[in-house]
Amino acid sequence: MARRDWLHRRIGIPVLILPPDRTLTLASIVFDRLSGYTPRMSSPPEIISSTSNPLIKSLRSLERKKGRAETGLFLAEGARLVEQGLSAGWALDSLVVSASSAERSFVRDLVARASKSGTRTVQVTDRLAGQIARKDNPQAVIGAFRQTAPELSDLDVPKSSLWVALYEVRDPGNLGTILRTADCAGISGVLLIGQCCDPYSVEAVRASMGSIFDIPFARSSFEEFNTWRTGEGLSMFAASVNGTVRHIEADMTAPSIILMGNEQAGLPDEVEAKCDTLCLIPMRGGADSLNLAQATAIMTYEAWRQRGFA
Repeated sequence: MARRDWLHRRIGIPVLILPPDRTLTLASIVFDRLSGYTPRMSSPPEIISSTSNPLIKSLRSLERKKGRAETGLFLAEGARLVEQGLSAGWALDSLVVSASSAERSFVRDLVARASKSGTRTVQVTDRLAGQIARKDNPQAVIGAFRQTAPELSDLDVPKSSLWVALYEVRDPGNLGTILRTADCAGISGVLLIGQCCDPYSVEAVRASMGSIFDIPFARSSFEEFNTWRTGEGLSMFAASVNGTVRHIEADMTAPSIILMGNEQAGLPDEVEAKCDTLCLIPMRGGADSLNLAQATAIMTYEAWRQRGFA
């Protein structure tokens, strides 16, 4: 009688006979069979533990603008953000998972999905994951995505479009927060005018909470932008201390652009002169200004309210 048949008769279940170099005790076989145990996924194709590995060096360089410019990549931290990027059709160049989280079901699923699309998947020590993310407690998953660089001419302009334009915004936290706000309010897109900070910086991507993958955006000079917006028939409203009408009284129901200025200097006179309406957000108390992201949210939600939140 074959050994497999003998074991089958003795314990009443089929038994897999492993090669000599891979043995299991009879007790473990029975336990696995009766408990419905599914063997754990093997580790990702590559295991990296050295900081001198070329991939690790490349990923660590993405904290700096130079590294992002040279590679054309940017980092997104966390399984939800990586999954959001993949679902939105962004190209995932490489996927890193920390050793302590590699066997979590959602991580295994994400690794399998990324691998099918040809993404390089690696497992690293928790220490290396922290060095890549520059955080003591990094996310379980870190993805390196390909940047996109759409032009104004690439943007789709709906008939009832509402846009946000940012003039030389310098704080990546503000930029990321504005992308998130614009996404929540269904804004058609965000336009970055002049010397704005990098939307692909780690800080901006974190603050966007994944909205960078969903909200269209483009970069241009002010001259290019103004030519484009007049050609598209878009009215331009700017929040300004020189405003002549309260923001709630400005009619932003037509296809429009909300223009917001630099955190410190606001908008230069020549730019304000090109606007159709300068809006004033009322304030009281000792503060002389609002945070840029807050002011943008106030303008954006007022325009959305005027459209019936539709």
